[in-house]
Amino acid sequence: MASASLQFFAFILALFGVFGDITATLLPNWKVNADVGSNIITAITQMQGLWMDCTWYSTGMFSCTLKYSVLSLPIYIQAARTTMVLSCILSAFGICITTVGMKCTKLGGDTDSKSHACFAGGVCFILAGIFGLIPTSWYTREIISNFLDQTIPESSKHEPGGAVYIGFISAGFLLIAGVIFCTSCFKKQQGAWIYPPNEHHFASTEQESNAGYNLKDYV
Repeated sequence: MASASLQFFAFILALFGVFGDITATLLPNWKVNADVGSNIITAITQMQGLWMDCTWYSTGMFSCTLKYSVLSLPIYIQAARTTMVLSCILSAFGICITTVGMKCTKLGGDTDSKSHACFAGGVCFILAGIFGLIPTSWYTREIISNFLDQTIPESSKHEPGGAVYIGFISAGFLLIAGVIFCTSCFKKQQGAWIYPPNEHHFASTEQESNAGYNLKDYV
């Protein structure tokens, strides 16, 4: 029961990780530039994401521009797009696989099949967490390096936005969930190796008793 409860807890963490991963991928506030102007129509907040750039105006208006050209984007944004999409796909696969392999579900067949499915789902979560952690770390590094660069004007400097923090938290949830799923299956298999089934012991005992009985007959 404890293992089933632990798997359910890991599944809830994985769900939060998947939703956060998708949200971070779609949000336009990977980096934010807060710039207050003297004019009422001056933009007060500019946000840049993986797929679009958005601007808030002091009048309450909001406008976004999609990034249609892929080749004109910096390398770290192209890599972030690819890895975040891969992270979302792997985490979705992990949800489907662990749903079949969890002990609290009636899917997946026998115990060994469910254990293998849980292990495969845990590997998917770990890979998804790694793929989600790479772009957020790289993106944050670029923002900090540009912010500390003295040659860049103050108006062109940015700070990490909410999508970056959501990406970090989601990657952590996915990594924890993957480790829990893989560890629970590994402990179960290790216990099976350390404590073999008793039927082998019974079979050997029966053979020894039969051997003793035959020797008595000959005597």
